[in-house]
Amino acid sequence: MIAARLNGPADFAGWRREARRLALAGIQPEAVDWLTSEDDAGLFAMENATPVAGGSTALTVSRRFIELAENVVCHRDAGRFVLLHRLLLRLQDEPRLLENAADADIARAEAMARSVRRDLHKMTAFVRFRAVSGASEDGPFIAWFEPEHFILERAAAFFTARFGTMIWSILTPQGSLHWDGVALQYGPAASKADAPDGDAIEAYWLTYYASIFNPARLKPKAMKSEMPVKYWRNLPEAELIVPLIASAARRAEDMVMRAPTQPPARHVRQLRHRPELPADESAITSWRDAAAAAQRCTRCDLHCHATQTVFGEGPLDARVLFVGEQPGDKEDLAGRPFVGPAGQVFDRAMKEAGLDRARAYVTNAVKHFKFQLRGKRRIHEKPNVGEIKACRFWLDLELQFVKPRFVVALGASALRSLTGHASSLASARDRELALEDGTPLLATVHPSFLLRLPDEDARSREYARFVADLARVQQRIFRH
Repeated sequence: MIAARLNGPADFAGWRREARRLALAGIQPEAVDWLTSEDDAGLFAMENATPVAGGSTALTVSRRFIELAENVVCHRDAGRFVLLHRLLLRLQDEPRLLENAADADIARAEAMARSVRRDLHKMTAFVRFRAVSGASEDGPFIAWFEPEHFILERAAAFFTARFGTMIWSILTPQGSLHWDGVALQYGPAASKADAPDGDAIEAYWLTYYASIFNPARLKPKAMKSEMPVKYWRNLPEAELIVPLIASAARRAEDMVMRAPTQPPARHVRQLRHRPELPADESAITSWRDAAAAAQRCTRCDLHCHATQTVFGEGPLDARVLFVGEQPGDKEDLAGRPFVGPAGQVFDRAMKEAGLDRARAYVTNAVKHFKFQLRGKRRIHEKPNVGEIKACRFWLDLELQFVKPRFVVALGASALRSLTGHASSLASARDRELALEDGTPLLATVHPSFLLRLPDEDARSREYARFVADLARVQQRIFRH
Protein backbone atom coordinates (compact mmCIF):
# COMPACT_ATOMS: atom_id res chain seq x y z
CA MET A 1 0.00 0.00 0.00
CA ILE A 2 1.09 3.57 -0.70
CA ALA A 3 0.11 6.25 1.79
CA ALA A 4 -1.27 9.63 0.67
CA ARG A 5 -1.49 12.10 3.54
CA LEU A 6 -4.07 14.89 3.72
CA ASN A 7 -4.34 17.82 6.13
CA GLY A 8 -7.80 16.81 7.27
CA PRO A 9 -10.86 14.69 6.47
CA ALA A 10 -12.22 17.29 4.00
CA ASP A 11 -8.93 18.50 2.47
CA PHE A 12 -10.06 18.83 -1.15
CA ALA A 13 -6.97 20.73 -2.30
CA GLY A 14 -4.76 18.03 -0.79
CA TRP A 15 -6.77 15.22 -2.36
CA ARG A 16 -6.65 16.94 -5.75
CA ARG A 17 -2.87 17.34 -5.57
CA GLU A 18 -2.20 13.78 -4.39
CA ALA A 19 -4.73 12.17 -6.74
CA ARG A 20 -3.06 13.84 -9.70
CA ARG A 21 0.33 12.55 -8.67
CA LEU A 22 -1.03 9.06 -8.09
CA ALA A 23 -2.78 9.00 -11.46
CA LEU A 24 0.29 10.24 -13.33
CA ALA A 25 2.35 7.56 -11.59
CA GLY A 26 -0.09 4.90 -12.81
CA ILE A 27 -1.03 3.85 -9.28
CA GLN A 28 -4.45 2.21 -8.98
CA PRO A 29 -6.98 3.34 -6.34
CA GLU A 30 -6.96 0.03 -4.47
CA ALA A 31 -3.21 0.43 -3.81
CA VAL A 32 -3.57 3.71 -1.89
CA ASP A 33 -4.13 4.27 1.82
CA TRP A 34 -5.53 7.81 2.40
CA LEU A 35 -4.43 9.30 5.71
CA THR A 36 -6.49 12.21 7.05
CA SER A 37 -4.98 12.83 10.50
CA GLU A 38 -1.71 12.62 12.41
CA ASP A 39 -2.94 9.46 14.09
CA ASP A 40 -3.32 7.57 10.81
CA ALA A 41 -0.55 5.22 9.85
CA GLY A 42 0.72 4.25 6.38
CA LEU A 43 3.46 2.16 4.91
CA PHE A 44 5.10 4.67 2.58
CA ALA A 45 4.83 8.44 2.10
CA MET A 46 3.44 9.63 -1.19
CA GLU A 47 6.10 12.32 -1.30
CA ASN A 48 8.52 9.64 -2.52
CA ALA A 49 6.36 8.66 -5.49
CA THR A 50 7.24 9.98 -8.96
CA PRO A 51 5.46 9.54 -12.32
CA VAL A 52 6.47 6.39 -14.17
CA ALA A 53 8.27 6.68 -17.48
CA GLY A 54 5.96 6.79 -20.46
CA GLY A 55 2.97 7.70 -18.31
CA SER A 56 0.40 10.36 -19.03
CA THR A 57 1.63 13.94 -18.82
CA ALA A 58 -1.79 15.58 -18.37
CA LEU A 59 -5.15 14.89 -16.79
CA THR A 60 -8.39 16.31 -18.12
CA VAL A 61 -11.60 16.65 -16.11
CA SER A 62 -14.63 18.92 -16.38
CA ARG A 63 -15.72 21.60 -13.94
CA ARG A 64 -18.67 19.39 -13.15
CA PHE A 65 -16.35 16.71 -11.78
CA ILE A 66 -14.47 19.26 -9.67
CA GLU A 67 -17.74 20.45 -8.12
CA LEU A 68 -18.82 16.85 -7.53
CA ALA A 69 -15.50 15.99 -5.90
CA GLU A 70 -15.60 19.08 -3.65
CA ASN A 71 -18.81 17.74 -2.13
CA VAL A 72 -17.90 14.05 -2.05
CA VAL A 73 -14.63 14.78 -0.19
CA CYS A 74 -16.74 16.16 2.69
CA HIS A 75 -18.73 12.91 3.05
CA ARG A 76 -18.04 10.74 6.07
CA ASP A 77 -17.81 7.54 3.97
CA ALA A 78 -14.27 6.20 4.42
CA GLY A 79 -14.17 5.04 0.79
CA ARG A 80 -14.78 8.50 -0.70
CA PHE A 81 -11.15 9.11 -1.72
CA VAL A 82 -10.82 5.74 -3.44
CA LEU A 83 -14.09 6.34 -5.30
CA LEU A 84 -12.97 9.75 -6.54
CA HIS A 85 -9.54 8.40 -7.52
CA ARG A 86 -11.24 5.68 -9.58
CA LEU A 87 -13.56 8.20 -11.25
CA LEU A 88 -10.58 10.42 -12.08
CA LEU A 89 -8.87 7.56 -13.91
CA ARG A 90 -12.05 6.42 -15.68
CA LEU A 91 -12.77 9.94 -16.95
CA GLN A 92 -9.54 9.93 -18.93
CA ASP A 93 -10.92 7.09 -21.10
CA GLU A 94 -14.64 7.89 -20.67
CA PRO A 95 -15.01 11.69 -20.93
CA ARG A 96 -18.84 11.44 -20.91
CA LEU A 97 -18.94 9.20 -17.87
CA LEU A 98 -20.63 11.80 -15.64
CA GLU A 99 -23.67 11.77 -17.94
CA ASN A 100 -24.27 8.07 -17.21
CA ALA A 101 -26.50 8.25 -14.12
CA ALA A 102 -26.91 4.44 -14.17
CA ASP A 103 -23.20 3.84 -13.61
CA ALA A 104 -22.62 2.48 -10.10
CA ASP A 105 -19.70 4.81 -9.29
CA ILE A 106 -21.53 7.87 -10.62
CA ALA A 107 -24.73 7.00 -8.76
CA ARG A 108 -22.81 6.53 -5.52
CA ALA A 109 -20.86 9.78 -5.90
CA GLU A 110 -23.98 11.80 -6.75
CA ALA A 111 -25.81 10.37 -3.72
CA MET A 112 -22.89 11.31 -1.46
CA ALA A 113 -22.79 14.84 -2.91
CA ARG A 114 -26.54 15.29 -2.32
CA SER A 115 -26.16 14.15 1.27
CA VAL A 116 -23.37 16.69 1.85
CA ARG A 117 -25.35 19.53 0.29
CA ARG A 118 -28.35 18.61 2.43
CA ASP A 119 -26.18 18.61 5.54
CA LEU A 120 -24.82 22.06 4.63
CA HIS A 121 -28.37 23.35 4.21
CA LYS A 122 -29.40 21.93 7.57
CA MET A 123 -26.42 23.52 9.29
CA THR A 124 -27.19 26.98 7.91
CA ALA A 125 -30.83 26.53 8.96
CA PHE A 126 -30.50 24.95 12.39
CA VAL A 127 -27.48 26.57 14.05
CA ARG A 128 -28.74 28.54 17.07
CA PHE A 129 -26.40 31.05 18.70
CA ARG A 130 -26.64 31.71 22.42
CA ALA A 131 -25.12 34.66 24.21
CA VAL A 132 -22.32 34.05 26.67
CA SER A 133 -23.03 35.37 30.15
CA GLY A 134 -22.25 39.09 30.26
CA ALA A 135 -22.06 39.37 26.45
CA SER A 136 -22.73 42.66 24.68
CA GLU A 137 -25.00 43.11 21.66
CA ASP A 138 -22.14 42.01 19.41
CA GLY A 139 -21.33 38.90 21.40
CA PRO A 140 -19.63 36.66 22.03
CA PHE A 141 -22.21 34.06 21.00
CA ILE A 142 -21.71 30.30 20.95
CA ALA A 143 -23.60 27.64 18.99
CA TRP A 144 -23.46 23.85 19.16
CA PHE A 145 -24.13 21.72 16.08
CA GLU A 146 -23.61 18.08 15.16
CA PRO A 147 -23.03 17.80 11.40
CA GLU A 148 -23.39 14.45 9.71
CA HIS A 149 -20.45 15.04 7.37
CA PHE A 150 -17.18 17.01 7.37
CA ILE A 151 -18.74 20.31 6.32
CA LEU A 152 -17.38 22.75 8.89
CA GLU A 153 -14.93 24.53 6.59
CA ARG A 154 -17.43 24.55 3.70
CA ALA A 155 -20.03 26.26 5.92
CA ALA A 156 -17.65 28.91 7.28
CA ALA A 157 -18.17 31.39 4.43
CA PHE A 158 -21.94 31.47 5.00
CA PHE A 159 -21.63 32.33 8.69
CA THR A 160 -18.91 34.96 8.28
CA ALA A 161 -21.03 36.69 5.63
CA ARG A 162 -24.36 36.32 7.46
CA PHE A 163 -23.08 37.17 10.95
CA GLY A 164 -20.05 39.27 10.08
CA THR A 165 -20.76 41.96 12.70
CA MET A 166 -21.03 39.46 15.56
CA ILE A 167 -18.36 37.73 17.60
CA TRP A 168 -19.19 34.03 17.62
CA SER A 169 -18.02 30.45 17.84
CA ILE A 170 -19.58 27.31 16.37
CA LEU A 171 -18.64 24.15 18.25
CA THR A 172 -18.96 20.67 16.72
CA PRO A 173 -17.59 17.18 17.45
CA GLN A 174 -15.36 17.60 14.35
CA GLY A 175 -13.83 20.97 15.18
CA SER A 176 -14.81 24.57 15.85
CA LEU A 177 -15.04 27.93 14.09
CA HIS A 178 -14.17 31.20 15.87
CA TRP A 179 -14.95 34.62 14.37
CA ASP A 180 -13.77 37.82 16.06
CA GLY A 181 -15.39 40.18 13.58
CA VAL A 182 -12.25 40.32 11.42
CA ALA A 183 -10.57 36.94 11.12
CA LEU A 184 -11.75 33.34 11.18
CA GLN A 185 -9.89 30.68 13.14
CA TYR A 186 -10.35 26.92 13.22
CA GLY A 187 -10.15 25.16 16.56
CA PRO A 188 -10.28 21.64 17.98
CA ALA A 189 -13.35 19.47 18.45
CA ALA A 190 -15.68 20.31 21.33
CA SER A 191 -18.55 18.82 23.30
CA LYS A 192 -22.06 20.08 23.93
CA ALA A 193 -21.11 20.86 27.53
CA ASP A 194 -18.83 23.62 26.21
CA ALA A 195 -21.83 25.57 24.84
CA PRO A 196 -24.26 27.60 26.98
CA ASP A 197 -27.64 26.08 27.86
CA GLY A 198 -29.64 29.19 26.99
CA ASP A 199 -29.78 32.98 27.17
CA ALA A 200 -32.21 35.79 27.92
CA ILE A 201 -33.17 36.33 24.28
CA GLU A 202 -34.26 32.72 23.87
CA ALA A 203 -37.50 33.32 25.77
CA TYR A 204 -38.49 35.93 23.18
CA TRP A 205 -37.66 33.53 20.36
CA LEU A 206 -39.82 30.79 21.90
CA THR A 207 -42.72 33.21 22.31
CA TYR A 208 -42.39 34.28 18.67
CA TYR A 209 -42.12 30.68 17.43
CA ALA A 210 -45.27 29.66 19.29
CA SER A 211 -47.17 32.69 17.99
CA ILE A 212 -46.44 31.99 14.30
CA PHE A 213 -47.29 28.29 14.54
CA ASN A 214 -50.39 27.78 12.37
CA PRO A 215 -52.27 24.64 13.47
CA ALA A 216 -54.54 24.75 10.41
CA ARG A 217 -51.57 24.29 8.08
CA LEU A 218 -49.74 21.62 10.09
CA LYS A 219 -48.18 18.83 8.03
CA PRO A 220 -46.05 16.74 10.42
CA LYS A 221 -44.47 14.59 7.68
CA ALA A 222 -43.40 17.60 5.63
CA MET A 223 -42.14 19.39 8.76
CA LYS A 224 -40.06 16.40 9.84
CA SER A 225 -38.69 16.04 6.31
CA GLU A 226 -37.46 19.65 6.33
CA MET A 227 -36.46 19.61 10.02
CA PRO A 228 -35.49 16.01 10.83
CA VAL A 229 -36.05 14.84 14.40
CA LYS A 230 -32.32 14.19 14.87
CA TYR A 231 -31.73 17.98 14.90
CA TRP A 232 -34.41 18.72 17.50
CA ARG A 233 -32.23 18.04 20.52
CA ASN A 234 -30.08 21.07 19.68
CA LEU A 235 -32.94 23.47 18.83
CA PRO A 236 -34.38 25.59 21.66
CA GLU A 237 -37.82 25.58 20.01
CA ALA A 238 -37.85 21.77 20.00
CA GLU A 239 -39.42 21.73 23.47
CA LEU A 240 -42.48 23.44 21.96
CA ILE A 241 -42.89 21.28 18.86
CA VAL A 242 -44.45 18.19 20.47
CA PRO A 243 -47.08 20.07 22.54
CA LEU A 244 -47.88 22.36 19.60
CA ILE A 245 -48.47 19.35 17.36
CA ALA A 246 -50.56 17.65 20.03
CA SER A 247 -52.82 20.71 20.42
CA ALA A 248 -53.03 21.53 16.71
CA ALA A 249 -56.33 19.76 16.01
CA ARG A 250 -58.11 21.50 18.91
CA ARG A 251 -56.68 24.92 18.01
CA ALA A 252 -57.66 24.52 14.35
CA GLU A 253 -61.22 23.64 15.39
CA ASP A 254 -61.33 26.74 17.59
CA MET A 255 -60.26 28.86 14.60
CA VAL A 256 -63.08 27.43 12.47
CA MET A 257 -65.71 28.04 15.17
CA ARG A 258 -64.53 31.59 15.83
CA ALA A 259 -66.64 34.40 14.36
CA PRO A 260 -65.35 35.77 11.04
CA THR A 261 -63.16 38.86 11.18
CA GLN A 262 -64.92 42.00 10.05
CA PRO A 263 -63.23 44.32 7.53
CA PRO A 264 -61.52 47.44 8.92
CA ALA A 265 -63.86 50.34 9.59
CA ARG A 266 -62.13 52.46 6.93
CA HIS A 267 -63.20 49.95 4.24
CA VAL A 268 -66.81 50.17 5.35
CA ARG A 269 -66.77 53.97 5.40
CA GLN A 270 -65.13 54.24 1.99
CA LEU A 271 -67.45 51.72 0.36
CA ARG A 272 -70.45 53.62 1.75
CA HIS A 273 -69.29 56.90 0.22
CA ARG A 274 -68.04 55.67 -3.14
CA PRO A 275 -69.74 57.43 -6.05
CA GLU A 276 -71.81 55.39 -8.46
CA LEU A 277 -70.15 54.24 -11.70
CA PRO A 278 -71.79 55.64 -14.83
CA ALA A 279 -73.91 52.99 -16.54
CA ASP A 280 -71.96 53.55 -19.76
CA GLU A 281 -68.22 54.25 -19.61
CA SER A 282 -68.55 56.11 -22.88
CA ALA A 283 -70.50 58.70 -20.88
CA ILE A 284 -67.25 59.78 -19.21
CA THR A 285 -66.72 63.25 -20.65
CA SER A 286 -64.46 64.88 -18.04
CA TRP A 287 -61.62 64.16 -15.69
CA ARG A 288 -64.09 64.35 -12.79
CA ASP A 289 -66.24 61.64 -14.41
CA ALA A 290 -63.15 59.46 -14.90
CA ALA A 291 -61.97 59.90 -11.30
CA ALA A 292 -65.43 59.00 -10.00
CA ALA A 293 -65.83 56.00 -12.31
CA ALA A 294 -62.40 54.64 -11.36
CA GLN A 295 -63.54 54.28 -7.75
CA ARG A 296 -65.78 51.41 -8.86
CA CYS A 297 -63.23 49.81 -11.17
CA THR A 298 -63.33 46.00 -11.37
CA ARG A 299 -61.18 45.56 -14.49
CA CYS A 300 -58.78 43.27 -12.60
CA ASP A 301 -58.78 41.42 -9.27
CA LEU A 302 -56.67 44.01 -7.43
CA HIS A 303 -59.82 45.88 -6.38
CA CYS A 304 -60.81 42.90 -4.19
CA HIS A 305 -58.16 43.63 -1.54
CA ALA A 306 -57.10 47.26 -1.94
CA THR A 307 -58.69 49.88 0.28
CA GLN A 308 -59.62 52.14 -2.62
CA THR A 309 -58.72 53.29 -6.11
CA VAL A 310 -55.91 55.85 -6.08
CA PHE A 311 -56.50 58.13 -9.06
CA GLY A 312 -54.05 60.77 -10.24
CA GLU A 313 -54.00 64.34 -8.94
CA GLY A 314 -52.73 67.71 -10.07
CA PRO A 315 -53.80 70.63 -12.27
CA LEU A 316 -55.54 69.60 -15.47
CA ASP A 317 -53.41 72.10 -17.40
CA ALA A 318 -50.14 70.65 -16.09
CA ARG A 319 -47.29 70.72 -18.59
CA VAL A 320 -45.73 67.51 -17.25
CA LEU A 321 -47.42 64.27 -16.21
CA PHE A 322 -45.53 61.77 -14.02
CA VAL A 323 -46.51 58.08 -14.08
CA GLY A 324 -45.40 55.75 -11.28
CA GLU A 325 -45.98 52.02 -10.86
CA GLN A 326 -48.82 51.68 -8.34
CA PRO A 327 -49.91 53.13 -4.99
CA GLY A 328 -48.15 51.86 -1.87
CA ASP A 329 -49.50 51.20 1.60
CA LYS A 330 -49.66 54.89 2.57
CA GLU A 331 -51.23 55.90 -0.73
CA ASP A 332 -53.82 53.11 -0.48
CA LEU A 333 -54.97 54.44 2.88
CA ALA A 334 -54.83 58.12 1.96
CA GLY A 335 -56.33 57.79 -1.53
CA ARG A 336 -53.60 60.02 -3.01
CA PRO A 337 -50.53 59.16 -5.11
CA PHE A 338 -46.93 59.59 -3.89
CA VAL A 339 -47.56 60.49 -0.24
CA GLY A 340 -45.50 57.69 1.34
CA PRO A 341 -41.70 57.31 1.72
CA ALA A 342 -41.15 57.16 -2.07
CA GLY A 343 -43.32 60.26 -2.44
CA GLN A 344 -41.14 62.14 0.04
CA VAL A 345 -38.04 61.28 -2.01
CA PHE A 346 -39.89 62.37 -5.14
CA ASP A 347 -40.90 65.73 -3.62
CA ARG A 348 -37.36 66.45 -2.43
CA ALA A 349 -35.84 65.57 -5.81
CA MET A 350 -38.44 67.69 -7.63
CA LYS A 351 -37.54 70.70 -5.50
CA GLU A 352 -33.80 70.24 -6.09
CA ALA A 353 -34.44 69.96 -9.83
CA GLY A 354 -36.36 73.23 -9.85
CA LEU A 355 -39.79 71.65 -10.40
CA ASP A 356 -42.96 72.45 -8.47
CA ARG A 357 -45.00 69.34 -7.72
CA ALA A 358 -48.11 71.49 -7.27
CA ARG A 359 -47.87 72.34 -10.97
CA ALA A 360 -47.40 68.72 -12.13
CA TYR A 361 -49.93 65.92 -12.58
CA VAL A 362 -48.92 62.74 -10.74
CA THR A 363 -50.51 59.31 -11.21
CA ASN A 364 -49.72 55.58 -11.44
CA ALA A 365 -49.89 52.95 -14.15
CA VAL A 366 -51.96 50.76 -11.80
CA LYS A 367 -54.55 52.38 -9.55
CA HIS A 368 -54.93 49.70 -6.85
CA PHE A 369 -52.35 48.60 -4.28
CA LYS A 370 -51.03 45.07 -4.93
CA PHE A 371 -49.50 43.47 -1.86
CA GLN A 372 -48.75 40.32 0.13
CA LEU A 373 -49.66 40.03 3.80
CA ARG A 374 -46.78 39.22 6.16
CA GLY A 375 -48.25 39.23 9.62
CA LYS A 376 -49.91 42.61 9.89
CA ARG A 377 -47.71 44.23 7.25
CA ARG A 378 -48.71 44.68 3.62
CA ILE A 379 -45.64 44.13 1.46
CA HIS A 380 -45.56 45.66 -2.03
CA GLU A 381 -45.84 43.17 -4.90
CA LYS A 382 -45.08 44.11 -8.51
CA PRO A 383 -48.16 44.25 -10.79
CA ASN A 384 -48.21 41.82 -13.69
CA VAL A 385 -48.71 42.55 -17.39
CA GLY A 386 -52.44 41.80 -17.30
CA GLU A 387 -53.01 44.23 -14.44
CA ILE A 388 -51.00 46.95 -16.19
CA LYS A 389 -52.99 46.47 -19.40
CA ALA A 390 -56.31 46.49 -17.54
CA CYS A 391 -55.49 49.84 -15.95
CA ARG A 392 -54.27 51.47 -19.17
CA PHE A 393 -57.93 52.49 -19.79
CA TRP A 394 -57.76 54.96 -16.88
CA LEU A 395 -54.28 56.23 -17.76
CA ASP A 396 -55.46 56.96 -21.32
CA LEU A 397 -58.31 59.04 -19.90
CA GLU A 398 -55.89 61.00 -17.72
CA LEU A 399 -53.63 61.70 -20.70
CA GLN A 400 -56.69 62.70 -22.73
CA PHE A 401 -58.01 65.20 -20.17
CA VAL A 402 -54.67 66.64 -18.97
CA LYS A 403 -52.96 66.82 -22.39
CA PRO A 404 -49.44 67.23 -20.95
CA ARG A 405 -46.53 68.53 -23.03
CA PHE A 406 -44.21 65.94 -21.44
CA VAL A 407 -44.71 62.57 -19.81
CA VAL A 408 -42.22 61.00 -17.41
CA ALA A 409 -42.22 57.24 -16.73
CA LEU A 410 -41.00 56.48 -13.21
CA GLY A 411 -39.82 52.89 -13.39
CA ALA A 412 -40.13 49.91 -15.73
CA SER A 413 -43.83 49.21 -15.04
CA ALA A 414 -44.78 52.79 -15.93
CA LEU A 415 -42.65 52.61 -19.08
CA ARG A 416 -44.35 49.37 -20.13
CA SER A 417 -47.79 50.86 -19.54
CA LEU A 418 -47.03 53.94 -21.64
CA THR A 419 -45.28 52.17 -24.53
CA GLY A 420 -47.25 48.92 -24.52
CA HIS A 421 -44.20 46.67 -24.54
CA ALA A 422 -41.37 45.57 -22.27
CA SER A 423 -38.09 47.42 -22.67
CA SER A 424 -34.93 48.01 -20.72
CA LEU A 425 -35.24 50.99 -18.41
CA ALA A 426 -31.46 51.42 -18.46
CA SER A 427 -31.39 51.87 -22.24
CA ALA A 428 -34.61 53.90 -22.42
CA ARG A 429 -33.34 56.31 -19.77
CA ASP A 430 -30.84 57.92 -22.11
CA ARG A 431 -33.01 57.93 -25.25
CA GLU A 432 -35.49 60.40 -26.72
CA LEU A 433 -38.86 58.64 -26.59
CA ALA A 434 -42.39 59.61 -27.52
CA LEU A 435 -45.95 58.35 -27.07
CA GLU A 436 -48.02 57.30 -30.08
CA ASP A 437 -49.46 60.83 -30.37
CA GLY A 438 -45.98 62.34 -30.42
CA THR A 439 -45.90 63.57 -26.81
CA PRO A 440 -42.25 63.47 -25.60
CA LEU A 441 -41.60 60.69 -23.10
CA LEU A 442 -38.70 60.55 -20.65
CA ALA A 443 -37.88 57.47 -18.56
CA THR A 444 -36.14 57.34 -15.19
CA VAL A 445 -36.17 55.20 -12.06
CA HIS A 446 -38.97 55.04 -9.54
CA PRO A 447 -38.12 56.84 -6.25
CA SER A 448 -38.67 53.58 -4.33
CA PHE A 449 -35.63 52.17 -6.17
CA LEU A 450 -33.48 54.68 -4.29
CA LEU A 451 -34.93 53.56 -0.96
CA ARG A 452 -34.04 49.94 -1.65
CA LEU A 453 -30.33 50.56 -2.27
CA PRO A 454 -28.42 49.21 0.77
CA ASP A 455 -25.17 51.07 0.10
CA GLU A 456 -25.06 54.72 1.13
CA ASP A 457 -22.64 55.69 -1.65
CA ALA A 458 -24.77 54.01 -4.31
CA ARG A 459 -27.88 55.66 -2.91
CA SER A 460 -26.28 59.12 -3.05
CA ARG A 461 -24.97 58.51 -6.57
CA GLU A 462 -28.30 57.26 -7.92
CA TYR A 463 -30.25 60.03 -6.19
CA ALA A 464 -28.05 62.66 -7.87
CA ARG A 465 -28.69 60.97 -11.22
CA PHE A 466 -32.44 60.97 -10.53
CA VAL A 467 -32.36 64.71 -9.78
CA ALA A 468 -30.42 65.23 -13.02
CA ASP A 469 -33.16 63.37 -14.94
CA LEU A 470 -35.81 65.64 -13.41
CA ALA A 471 -33.68 68.69 -14.22
CA ARG A 472 -33.79 67.63 -17.89
CA VAL A 473 -37.58 67.73 -17.65
CA GLN A 474 -37.44 71.23 -16.16
CA GLN A 475 -35.13 72.45 -18.93
CA ARG A 476 -37.36 71.08 -21.67
CA ILE A 477 -40.48 72.64 -20.16
CA PHE A 478 -38.97 76.10 -20.29
CA ARG A 479 -37.59 75.47 -23.78
CA HIS A 480 -41.11 74.92 -25.12
